Amino acid sequence: MTNAAHPPIPENATPAARIRMATFRLARRLRAHRAIDSMSDAQFNVLAVLSMYGDHTLSELADRDRISAPSMTRTVNGLEELGFVTRTADADDRRKVNISLTDAGRAVVTDTVRKRDAWLDDGFGELSQAERDILLQAAPIMRKLADR
Repeated sequence: MTNAAHPPIPENATPAARIRMATFRLARRLRAHRAIDSMSDAQFNVLAVLSMYGDHTLSELADRDRISAPSMTRTVNGLEELGFVTRTADADDRRKVNISLTDAGRAVVTDTVRKRDAWLDDGFGELSQAERDILLQAAPIMRKLADR
């Protein structure tokens, strides 16, 4: 199904362009499903990283996202004001400050992941078994590309 907001991918597009466009559309639709509508993608990404990988310093978070430390500082400050993260001095190096997820932050991640999975599950119900199988086979290949 296409509309003016999402024109069809041109048939003459390269394979890379076709995959890129389809992936971006799917990612955009997934990002729209979150626990807090006003939360930015950058803010949610910080919460997700802390949920998956544990505490990080500000510079580690900035490096992971490939953004400047001042940009990450603004993002983390906002999350801290909302009560989703806390800062604590490192036990081994008092000059180092670790960013940790709070229970409220963990709840945002859990609820957002649940909403995104539900949206995908609903969409899977509209696909044939063969289409679902193809997507499941493509998932590790896409992950391999993403991890390069």
